[in-house]
Amino acid sequence: MLKHFFSPEFTFSKRLLGAVMLVGGVLGCLALIAFDLVRQSEHGIGPAQRNAMLVLGIAALVGLSLIPLGKREA
Repeated sequence: MLKHFFSPEFTFSKRLLGAVMLVGGVLGCLALIAFDLVRQSEHGIGPAQRNAMLVLGIAALVGLSLIPLGKREA
């Protein structure tokens, strides 16, 4: 697997790119929520965190839409 990944002929498929974006978006949102719970601020989620969660959510949705496109090159 790794030998194929590092070969010059390797290209990302839309399925792999979508899975990476989906996992990254979900894990990023969970990390921001966990950070907010650990910090326990009186103000809750701030505007920068809200914007970051929005961008991560959009990335996850785009990733989810790429997965059904299969093994075509991204």
